[in-house]
Amino acid sequence: MFFHTAPSGDCWAKDYKIAIDIGHTPNIPGATSARGVPEYLFNKHIGDLLYQQLLQNRSFKGSFIINATGADISLYARAAIANKQGADLFISIHHDSVYPKDLSGWLYQGQIMPHCDKFSGYSIFYSEKNGNPLNSLVFAVILGSEMLRAGFHPTLHHVWKFTGGDKDLLDKTRGIYKYNNLVVLKETDMPAVLFECGIIKSRSEELKLCNHNYQQKLVATLFMAIRKYLKEP
Repeated sequence: MFFHTAPSGDCWAKDYKIAIDIGHTPNIPGATSARGVPEYLFNKHIGDLLYQQLLQNRSFKGSFIINATGADISLYARAAIANKQGADLFISIHHDSVYPKDLSGWLYQGQIMPHCDKFSGYSIFYSEKNGNPLNSLVFAVILGSEMLRAGFHPTLHHVWKFTGGDKDLLDKTRGIYKYNNLVVLKETDMPAVLFECGIIKSRSEELKLCNHNYQQKLVATLFMAIRKYLKEP
């Protein structure tokens, strides 16, 4: 077991590598928003913004996007890329849906589209089967704390399926779930989380997630959490 420790001396002396995994691909785009937009496009936009934010700091110049071209690579391949490049932290960017039982229909641009306005908010997933589960949880706690501090709120709509064993709600306040068998988390050697930025099946939250200022705030919060994780024991 490895324990998270603060770098000695100048905490930014090391060049850190943050692996940004853009969830899904153009051909397998994940969920669809209340207005018919593929999840992949949301994921790619936030992933690109976070990458650009990291590159503005000289200590994160080694950071990289996994599958920047959108090729149809496997989940195992995503983890293997991060492992091979020696990433210090792995963040998989996603946008959430809801369960079919919670969907309703609404008329949008002449089509009936499924949506759900009952839930909104982010969620954070980590795996005990990750190569460094303790520090994965440490980062999840820091990220959840920063999200709350910035005024975001977690969603708890996964609770009815996360009731123990390999899937459980660990921190209701911060929106942290244990999901042991998520491939991109359990196959990575470094600390890793999967971050659901918000629920795109919610009509109001979808609009927020498309708003430039909201996106910048979300990315700034992610960046602050990364910095705090690497600086603090």
